[in-house]
Amino acid sequence: MITPPNEQILQALRSLQSPVLNGEAKGDSSNAAKAESPVQPQSEWDILRAQLKERPHDPDGWNQLVRFAEPSGDLEKIKDTYEGLLAVYPNTVAAQIAYVKHFINPNNLLFGESLFKRFLLTSPAVELWKFYLSYVRRVNTDSDKRDIVRKAYDFALNHIGQDKDSGEIWMNYIQFLRTGETNSAWEDGQKMDALRKVYHRAVQIPLENVEALWTEYEAFEKTLNPITAKKFMADLSPSYMQARTILRQLQRHLAPLFPSPPPPPTLVLPSKPTFTPAERQLVGQWKTYLRWEEGNPLELEEGQRATLISRLQGVYRKAVIRMRFFSEIWYMAYVWTASVGRTQEAMNILKAGIEANPTSFVLNFAYAEALEITQSFEEVHALYERFLDALRGELDTLEARLGDTANTSQTSQESQNPNNSQTQEFSAQAADDKPPKAKDLRERKKEYGVVWIMYMRFARRAEGQQSARTVFGKARRDKWTPWQVYEAAALREYHSTREAPVALRIYGKGLELFGTEPDFVVHYLSFLLSINDENNARAVFEQVINTFPPDKARPIWERWARHQYQYGDLTSALAIEQRMAAVYPNDPPIKRFAQRHIFDNVDAIANRDLGAAFARHGSAPGNAPAGPSQVQAQEKTQSTPSTGQGAQPLARSETQQSLPPPGKRAASPDHRRREDGYSKRARQASPPGRDWHGHGRRRYNSPGGWEHREREREREREARRQREEEEKVQLPGVLSWFIGSLPPASAFDGPVFRTDDLMQVFRNAVIPSASSRGRSPPRGGRPPPDYSPYQGPGSSRGRRY
Repeated sequence: MITPPNEQILQALRSLQSPVLNGEAKGDSSNAAKAESPVQPQSEWDILRAQLKERPHDPDGWNQLVRFAEPSGDLEKIKDTYEGLLAVYPNTVAAQIAYVKHFINPNNLLFGESLFKRFLLTSPAVELWKFYLSYVRRVNTDSDKRDIVRKAYDFALNHIGQDKDSGEIWMNYIQFLRTGETNSAWEDGQKMDALRKVYHRAVQIPLENVEALWTEYEAFEKTLNPITAKKFMADLSPSYMQARTILRQLQRHLAPLFPSPPPPPTLVLPSKPTFTPAERQLVGQWKTYLRWEEGNPLELEEGQRATLISRLQGVYRKAVIRMRFFSEIWYMAYVWTASVGRTQEAMNILKAGIEANPTSFVLNFAYAEALEITQSFEEVHALYERFLDALRGELDTLEARLGDTANTSQTSQESQNPNNSQTQEFSAQAADDKPPKAKDLRERKKEYGVVWIMYMRFARRAEGQQSARTVFGKARRDKWTPWQVYEAAALREYHSTREAPVALRIYGKGLELFGTEPDFVVHYLSFLLSINDENNARAVFEQVINTFPPDKARPIWERWARHQYQYGDLTSALAIEQRMAAVYPNDPPIKRFAQRHIFDNVDAIANRDLGAAFARHGSAPGNAPAGPSQVQAQEKTQSTPSTGQGAQPLARSETQQSLPPPGKRAASPDHRRREDGYSKRARQASPPGRDWHGHGRRRYNSPGGWEHREREREREREARRQREEEEKVQLPGVLSWFIGSLPPASAFDGPVFRTDDLMQVFRNAVIPSASSRGRSPPRGGRPPPDYSPYQGPGSSRGRRY
C-alpha cells in the first residue's frame, strides 16, 4: 500500500514544477504559493541576535537582547540569549544566576543542575556560590540530608572561602552547625570541635565581617570554658589582628577596581580596550593589587601554601573576568600559575586568554613557546596559522575601510570642483601624504611580519632549516608580508649556512617586490657591504638611487656616502659629494666635509668649531667672560647702598643681586634663610598640636624647654647638611644671578600649599608617555636632541646628517 505524500513533500514537488526554476517568467502560480506561505516578519530579538553574531563584542547590545528575552517567557529564546552572551563573556555571574533561575524547577531540574556543574568550578563569584548553597538547602530539608548540606558548604568554602565577601557564607555555615541536633555527649563534643574548627579558619581571613566573627567566637569559647577561652583567644589573636589590618588595605585596593554595579537587569560586561588614560590607570591599579597579593600580605607560612595558592587563584580568576580584553592581566595570571608548578592550569589560562584576545601577541607568543617546550610542534603550527588568519582579517578590514574613505573623499572633491586642474593637482599631491589611518595600516603590516618571523624562528629551532624555508614559502604567497620577513629569511640563511648566494637571492627577490621602500634598500646595501660585496652594493645603489625622489633617497645616499668616507679613497668621496650637492643644493658644504671626519658618532667639528657642545650644555666654557647683561648687573649691585632691616622686601632684594663668578651659585635670600634654619617659604601659623615644620602631631612644652633646644640643634644640623649639599651644586652664572634677583619668600602673600598634599596629587596624576605627545618647539636654552649646526638656508629643521 502506498502512503500519500505529506505536506512537505507536496511543497517540494510544487517548487520543482514552478516556472521560476524552469526559467519561465513569474506567474500567478508563484504568487499563489507566496500567499499560501507568508514570510513571518522578524522580531526585534531576531534582528538584534543576528547583529550580535556579526559583532559579538557589544555590551549594550547584549543588555538589550536580555531585556527582549526575559519578558517573553520563551525558554528557547532565553537559552539562546544567555548561551550566546556567556560564550563571549564567560563567568558573568549575574547572567549565570539569571540563566539558572529559569531552569531550577521540577520540569527542567536536570538541565538546571547541569548548569551549576558547568559554572561553579570555574567561577570565583561569591554571589553564584550563595545561590547554589541556598538551592542545596532548599532541596535538602530533611534531617537525614544534613550531611549533604555540610559537604556543600565545605565544597564552597574550599573554593571561595578566602574571598573577603564570603563572610556571610562562613556565618551561615556556623549557624547551620549550631542548629544540628545531638543525642549524646560524644556527638555534642564533635559538634563543638567542628564549630571551633570553622571559627579558627574564618577569623584568620580578612573577611568583611571578621570582627563580628571574632566577637561571636569569643562568646562561644567563654560559654564552654572561660579558662581555656583565654588560651584559645591569645593563640589566635595575632592572626586575627593581621587579618583585620589586611582587610583595610584590601578595601583600599579593591574600591577602584570594583565600583558599584548598575541596578539589575543591566549586566556589567567588559568592553574592548582603547587604552585611554583612564583604562591605563585601571590596568596599573590591577597590577599593583595583584603584585600586592602575590607578596603574601597575610604572611602565610610554608605549611599554608595550599591556602595561599587557593587565595591567589581566586584573585586572578576575578582579574581575568573583569579585565577580559587586557592581555597583560592574562599574562600575569599565566606567569604566576606556572611559577607555583601548575603547568596544565597555566596552559589553560593561555588558551582562555587567546579565545578572548585572538590577536594578542603576548598570549600567542607565550603559548607557542609553552607548546614548543613540551614538543607539541603540530599544535604550534596550528596556533601560528590561526594567529595569522586573525591578523589577516584585521588587515583586510582596515584596508576596506581605508578604500571606502578614499573613494568617498575623491567623489566629494570631484563633485565640488570637477574641472579645476589646480584642485586635481593638489589632490594628487595630497595623495602622497598618507593619512593617519594609512600609517596605522603600515604599522599593522610590520607587526604582521613579526609573526611570520617568529614562525620561521620556531620552525628552524624545532624542525630544522628546511621547515623554516617551508614557512617562508608560505609567507611569500601572502600579500600582506612586509619586507622585514625577506630580510629575516636572508639573514637566517646566511648565519645558519654561512653561504651568501641563498641570502642574496632572497634579497634580490625582495628588491623586486619592495624596490620602492628606502628602508629595505638601505638594509640590503648594509648587508652587501657587511659581507664585502662592494661590486653588488654599487650595482644596487646605481640601480635604485634614481628611482626615488630626493626626500626619500636621502637615507640611501647617506649610507653609501658613509661607506665611501670610511673605506673608499678621497677621489671617490669627493665624487659622491658632488653628486649629493646636485641633488641637495641647500646643504652647506661644511656639512659634507664634517661628515667625512666623523667616527663612532663623534663630530669634533660640530662640537668644537661650531659650538654644538656648548649649545647642548646650555653654558659657555668655564673661562668665558661675562656677558654685557652680567656686567651691568655687577655694576648695579656695587653702586646700590645696603639698606637696613626695615627696608621693603623688593628694595632689599636688589642689594642681593651681586653676581658670583661663573660656576658658583649666588647666595639668594632663600638660601640665607635656610642657613638660619628656616624653611624655604614663609608659612602661616601652624594650628595647635603641630610643630613648627607642620609635620608632627606632638604638642611641645615651653620654648625654653628641652624639646625646644633639641629642635634648635636639629635645625642647625639640617642647615649644615643643606649647605654641604648646595656647595656641591654648580649653577651657570646667569642662573645664579636670576635666583639671587628673586624677591624673598616674605614678599609672597598668596595661598600656601601643603607639600604632602601636593605630592599626593602628583603621585595620582596620569601622565601621558612621551611617545603619545607631539614634540613642542624649544623655547631657548638647551637645543632639541636633533640639533645640528649644519643647516642650509632652505632647511626647515635641524637634521643630523
